[in-house]
Amino acid sequence: MSQSAPDPVLSGYRASIDNIDAALIHMLAERFRITKAVGAYKAANALPPSDPGREERQIERLRKLAEDAQLDPDFGEKFLRFIIDEVIRHHEQAAAR
Repeated sequence: MSQSAPDPVLSGYRASIDNIDAALIHMLAERFRITKAVGAYKAANALPPSDPGREERQIERLRKLAEDAQLDPDFGEKFLRFIIDEVIRHHEQAAAR
């Protein structure tokens, strides 16, 4: 069975997706570097690992951004909640040290 030549349009889309995925990973890594510093600061200053009021304000703000960007706000919220939960886990670990 012979393989046909790759579809150049599909290849272009996939290359763009690969670039976006790489950018997302680098952006998440930078975000977690900063939130790690926040966790260390909170631990050093006996602050609680989470801030439910800020979290809710962030969710509300990012849901609006998602709507404006024509992204499902429920998906945006799920994605942000996943990140927030991971950040809180890191902050709790920093506080336990």
